[in-house]
Amino acid sequence: MSIDDTTTNQPPQTVHRKAYHRELESLTNGILRLGALACETIPRATEALLSGNLSDAQEVIDADDIVDDLAAELEEQCLSIMARQAPMAGELRRLVTCIHMISDIERSADLMVNVCKASRRMFGQPLTPQIRGLAASMSKEANKLLRLSLDAFADSNVSLAAALADIDDELDQLNRDMVEAIFAHEGDRTIELSGAVQLALIARYYERVGDHAVNVGERVIYMVTGKHELEAGAARGDGDSHRDGDASDSSAEE
Repeated sequence: MSIDDTTTNQPPQTVHRKAYHRELESLTNGILRLGALACETIPRATEALLSGNLSDAQEVIDADDIVDDLAAELEEQCLSIMARQAPMAGELRRLVTCIHMISDIERSADLMVNVCKASRRMFGQPLTPQIRGLAASMSKEANKLLRLSLDAFADSNVSLAAALADIDDELDQLNRDMVEAIFAHEGDRTIELSGAVQLALIARYYERVGDHAVNVGERVIYMVTGKHELEAGAARGDGDSHRDGDASDSSAEE
């Protein structure tokens, strides 16, 4: 008996469910691919910043179209599944989680575009060893957080998802250290005021990637348990305040 014959002999409901789960698996793989692309932009944007290479910065900016297109495609896939399959309970939570995750991941990539645009605006301004070290550390932490959030999603790992907020404390501290260093160097004229402003924005962009990773973690907890992490979200200004934060970040790149 051929595979086609086996499939044909199965009850229509069984065939339908198998196709449905293949769609969910395809969606999950697509989101992980989107996350991988976003993660790749972090070290690339940082290298463009530290090297002052305008061509590298432009490559990151141009490559963001690929991320945007994939994000739009995955959102459409989510909506299509929801419309056609009318999922319930855990499956519906997974699709809702996916929609929110796509947005968080896409915004993380946008923030690295912001880093590249800021590095272009401060082209020619030297970076002190302390600033360079802090920027490299923030890049490493932001990349780690985003990758861990994707791992939590892929494995439905509630423990890892819950730990992301604590892991993010390191990135928050680096952001504070960067701001202090910027003020110190601007005060002694090691860095020009315009460069100091751009560096403060860049530090904020890295810090925001960490916030998006924590958001993903909260979505994973909801997906698996059905419970919202309201307390953790409120402490960081979850929800609309996060979106407002992105709006201010986006306006800074103009």
